[in-house]
Amino acid sequence: MKIVVAPDSFKGSASALAVCNALEAGIKEVFPACEVVKIPMSDGGEGLVETLVQATGGRIERLRVTGPLGEPVESFFGVLGDGQTAVIEMAAASGLPLVPPSQRNPLLTTTYGTGEVISAALDAGCRKLVVGIGGSATNDGGAGMAQALGVRLLDDSGQEIGYGGGELQRIARIDLSGLDGRLKEAEIVVACDVDNPLCGPRGASAVYGPQKGATPEMVQQLDENLQRFAQLIKEQLGRDVSDVPGAGAAGGLGAGLMAFLDAELKPGIEITLTTLQVEKAMQGADLVITGEGKVDDQTVYGKVPWGVSKMAKKHGLPVLAFAGWLDPQAEVVHQHGIDAILGILPHPMDLSEAMAGVGGYLQRAAAQAMRLLVVGMNLSDKM
Repeated sequence: MKIVVAPDSFKGSASALAVCNALEAGIKEVFPACEVVKIPMSDGGEGLVETLVQATGGRIERLRVTGPLGEPVESFFGVLGDGQTAVIEMAAASGLPLVPPSQRNPLLTTTYGTGEVISAALDAGCRKLVVGIGGSATNDGGAGMAQALGVRLLDDSGQEIGYGGGELQRIARIDLSGLDGRLKEAEIVVACDVDNPLCGPRGASAVYGPQKGATPEMVQQLDENLQRFAQLIKEQLGRDVSDVPGAGAAGGLGAGLMAFLDAELKPGIEITLTTLQVEKAMQGADLVITGEGKVDDQTVYGKVPWGVSKMAKKHGLPVLAFAGWLDPQAEVVHQHGIDAILGILPHPMDLSEAMAGVGGYLQRAAAQAMRLLVVGMNLSDKM
């Protein structure tokens, strides 16, 4: 038997590789001779760098940058095996886990550190950049990122604005004269896992602002500020980015990367599926296993389990997905190629306990799934 294991990370508790290893251990408890092909996945968020660096024999570069609250943080980016392509996770510089829950306020948080990582990748000689923009703590439309790369965002008096989505209302003029000239030589691809526009009911502020600490009043202010920013970009730069699918990703960083760096947005899952040659690995397989920390109705919008199952169905393969949390609307995934979904927790528990023991829970759940598979195989023989 050959089983392809291609999960995302369980955010905040286990990397995609750790998830693969735990699932393999569970499979081998029941089928010790099974060929398990492990492919750690990412849709553009946490784990993108590790996934692509390991697959290509690249390296990790570490550096200190400006964090979401303006304080220094430790960050990193990857250089792929070709030595020319950099992979960047904006969350490693501007991500939500870098901000304590009590200090989360998207009026103040900035993407400046993400711009510093992009600059460091250019310093390393990379001229193709893959930027994953999941997991942000920010709602500044990429303004901080642009400032770090030399863009001046000026108010009515000619003074540069400060950090955060709350400052966007002050912008009167955009000055690109100091933009890093190396960007003209660079190809920038954005790995994006959502298709939200910049503003409105499905925009960055309304959909993702609350999880970053925004109150309803903040959401309205942030949305109005992004609308103003988008209008200035259209008037002064000739780029209309507000309604482009994915412009609202990472608090509008998708829009900022398009506007200032001429970046191209692509589904992150497409980038990893192609780079990791997942379709080739599925040849001759009997079962595909995938998963992510939470399976819900958003899973079918470009997340790893959706992308993996879509490819598996091209080869007529059954797909099983594991999740730390099954949302009441999770069953929608059955309409998109995932044949069964299983939660991994053996009993009710608080979040900290669940996250601390995720490896063991994954292994146990995988072993139980394989035992059910044995039952199904035995029943099949009798029918």
